[in-house]
Amino acid sequence: MIILMMGAQGTGKGTVAGLISESTGIMQLSTGDVFRKNIKEQTPLGVEANKYISKGELVPDDITVPMVVGFLDSDMAKNGVILDGFPRTLEQAEKLDEILAQRGKKVDLVVNLTTPREEIIERILTRRVCSNQNCKTTYNIKLNPPKVEGICDKCGAELVQREDDSSEEAVNKRLETYELKTAPLVEYYAKKGVLRNEEVSARINRMGKEVAQDIIKDLR
Repeated sequence: MIILMMGAQGTGKGTVAGLISESTGIMQLSTGDVFRKNIKEQTPLGVEANKYISKGELVPDDITVPMVVGFLDSDMAKNGVILDGFPRTLEQAEKLDEILAQRGKKVDLVVNLTTPREEIIERILTRRVCSNQNCKTTYNIKLNPPKVEGICDKCGAELVQREDDSSEEAVNKRLETYELKTAPLVEYYAKKGVLRNEEVSARINRMGKEVAQDIIKDLR
């Protein structure tokens, strides 16, 4: 099964995808995590990707697409994949359809998460992530704080703030980029009949955990 996670930054795509992955065994691929790992290790991919990410811009297809294709062809994706952060443009969506068709596969479900803009900004600025790359658990110091300040509950590693999460200006730039280039994908997948819209917001008391549980029930 091929599942896509859509939604602006801060809507909880990674949280929902992770919960679905844990329950179903379908491997999760977060392009953001891959980019951050490469940036930290200063690989050629990381250096190039950081030129765009640091400015709140999308990483070009010639960097992103080969990485995704490599994952789709790996043993890790043999039982399916949950793509978190890809595709982000219509061009990428069409390219993904082409790649999957060549392998006799297709996108089975697209989960589109929505959250009020002001809530997104607050979530991102107060988000912290486990520095252990084998854990990567996400916290929010207001909504979902760790038991011990600055320490991951699961593995005890230090919690850090992503560089691209620390500036409200950068966050707004990312949201504008999303609305311009990624939001049109909602219509694209709606026409294909695979789109599922879910609101994740404190104002309706429905967070990522509840959304993930409902999706998991429907997948069984």
